[in-house]
Amino acid sequence: MEAFIPLAVIAMVLLVPLGWYVAVFNRFTRLKQHLRESWSDIDVELQRRYELIPNLVATVKGYAQHEREVLREVTELRNRAAANHGSVSSQGRDERDLELGLRKLYAVAEAYPDLKASAHFLALQQELALTEDRIAAARRFYNGNVRDMNQLRESFPTSIVAGMSGFEAGEYFESTADAAGPVSVSMQ
Repeated sequence: MEAFIPLAVIAMVLLVPLGWYVAVFNRFTRLKQHLRESWSDIDVELQRRYELIPNLVATVKGYAQHEREVLREVTELRNRAAANHGSVSSQGRDERDLELGLRKLYAVAEAYPDLKASAHFLALQQELALTEDRIAAARRFYNGNVRDMNQLRESFPTSIVAGMSGFEAGEYFESTADAAGPVSVSMQ
């Protein structure tokens, strides 16, 4: 019986840290999966946006033939953002540029009363606005998961597990064009 007590103490000394390590590792793994899932939600909404933009450009093109530069720019920005499969910050920059291009497109539409009144244009504009709201909600969810991952990764003692297991810090997705200020479009 007396030999059993030192064995139990040794087992506890070994099993408690191992159990803690496994629990923290599994928590990191869950957060990593949440990051992937929440990025997938953003990607779905971005794809929806990419599909709506050509229809919006085509509608504006029918009314504003001489605004080809803005139409070309929005198309190029859309294609660049859709083709970007790089880092989160790179995607954020392309999305910000696309949002600014869309603002220019809306500014062009403001100059054409018939276009502003077009049911097709209004429906596309409303659908795009709903998509932008979904992107913003998905971005908030994703960034919340990044915050949780980074806090766990940088907190002691869980930072030890992160370092030993190679869990990387998450990258925030910031694409808001609001910081760029108002868009100006000259009508020629």
